[in-house]
Amino acid sequence: MNRFPGILATIAATTMLGACGEPAQVGYQGYVEGDFLYLAAPQAGYLGTLAAERGSRVQPGQTLFAIAADPDAEALAEARSRAEAARQGVDNLKAPRRTSEIAALQAELRAAQASLALANAALARQQALAGRNFVAASVLDEARSTQKAAAAQAEAARQRIASYRDSLGREPEVLGAEAEVRAADALVAQKRWAVERKTVSAPLAGEVSDTYYRPGEWVPAGSPVASLLPDSRRRLRFFVPESELATLRIGQLVEARCDGCPAPVRATIDFISPQAEYTPPVIYSRGSREKLVFRVEAAPSPEDATRLRPGLPLDVTVAGQ
Repeated sequence: MNRFPGILATIAATTMLGACGEPAQVGYQGYVEGDFLYLAAPQAGYLGTLAAERGSRVQPGQTLFAIAADPDAEALAEARSRAEAARQGVDNLKAPRRTSEIAALQAELRAAQASLALANAALARQQALAGRNFVAASVLDEARSTQKAAAAQAEAARQRIASYRDSLGREPEVLGAEAEVRAADALVAQKRWAVERKTVSAPLAGEVSDTYYRPGEWVPAGSPVASLLPDSRRRLRFFVPESELATLRIGQLVEARCDGCPAPVRATIDFISPQAEYTPPVIYSRGSREKLVFRVEAAPSPEDATRLRPGLPLDVTVAGQ
């Protein structure tokens, strides 16, 4: 019987030596925090479709829900029609006369040119005869007058064609019509924005946490229809005593263990609270300082973020300690 105390003492000493050779890791209590996104449409209306139910995973750009587009869709169609009418008005002011009108004027010009050629020939003959005193001076004057009239008619036909080929509107009228086009285009953009914002997509990959309306229900403007927990916004939050705060720094790696987790979750500290979480009495005695804890947050790696649920308790240790 005298041998058992010696054996127990030996086991105790061996245990203590082993404990001295392997320093215990410093652990902190914490939990998983989720920064939720509450997604809403800026326009009121009846909920048309709910494409993602709660608990489903979504990818960036995937449609979550859509508010019924009417009457904004009809307003957009009206704005587009008005913009098109304004553009047609500008084109009409800038365009020349119709092709058929110009063709008729060109025919008149050709007739006037033919009359002018005939008048030129007649004047030449009369001038030749007058040089030999075969015609009276009055006949030569009549030929000159006829030639001048034919030349004037040909020039008038050319000027009419040039005028018809110019734009119908004066420059101020064209500038005013172009301003109306810009105003109409701005209204189209405004109505298009209203219609497009009635369909809401996921901005980030994550999980739909909850939905608050069903199709057919009236949704006020700005009222959240679904909440999304992005993978990149799941965080580790734990609390460090005041005496150990100086050992932590931004960018430091930590490991968190949770019930049911097959392996530790690695994360990087990216926030250390500048203020204590609990306020002690006015006098900072040594005992009150021991009650001070500071909130520390860490971002998990993307591959670990999807298995973290908000509210899950964690045991956090600093890597390398």
